[in-house]
Amino acid sequence: MHRARQSQISRSFTCAPMASAGADEAAAAAAAVPRAAISHVIFDMDGLLLDTEGFYTEVQEKILARYGKVFDWSLKAKMMGKKAAESARIFVDECGLDGLLTPEQFLEERESMLQALFPSCTKLPGVLRLIHHLHANGIPMAVATGSHKRHFALKTQNHQEMFSLMHHVVMGDDPEVKAGKPSPDVFLAAMRRFEGDVEPSKCLVFEDAPSGVAAAKNAGMFAVMIPDPRLDVSYHKGADQVLSSLLDFKPSEWGLLPFKE
Repeated sequence: MHRARQSQISRSFTCAPMASAGADEAAAAAAAVPRAAISHVIFDMDGLLLDTEGFYTEVQEKILARYGKVFDWSLKAKMMGKKAAESARIFVDECGLDGLLTPEQFLEERESMLQALFPSCTKLPGVLRLIHHLHANGIPMAVATGSHKRHFALKTQNHQEMFSLMHHVVMGDDPEVKAGKPSPDVFLAAMRRFEGDVEPSKCLVFEDAPSGVAAAKNAGMFAVMIPDPRLDVSYHKGADQVLSSLLDFKPSEWGLLPFKE
């Protein structure tokens, strides 16, 4: 269920095309300057490390079809990255289901359908290469996810090796996470659990959801966005960099050692 990524959405904000040869050299030199000196990396999980977002879409489409309604990407964008209770409220309100379906009923039905799907989720392109590279070069990594413990266990049961390379994981039902994304709670909690005194400006967050990018920026961190190609480009704003896949990520742009090709 890997999502096809469109290279067209990959873009860089470092420099614009120059006319002269001298200007070309200057632009190349500017592009070689890292955007920031990163020491720690924090990953979102759903839709970024693991291809689970398609499951949510599939289940929510089925639920809405019963009411003669269509689940579209403008609604999905509002729900992505949020805590379950908040995304359920958005679902019911935006779809005009008041009196027909409560947020609690929606979550109960969605839960039973998702539990059968989560264990089959796969890793997204470029994930293992990046994680192994960072681990080999001593860059501490963490996962900051809105998923609760029971869902996390189902999603990761076939990916234990990858998650064992993380310094720690912060989940949506962690006591320190008082509010879901776009609140910075989950990313700040992840930062505090690294060893030593880590500054937000030294942390690079990888996200696929607009609310997750906003949460990273609200935490004072840098954000690389890997959006689904079906997400409207208007939702890309706020990210420091937007790429079509983790395969397009260049560590040297963030002061990290480059991949060994």
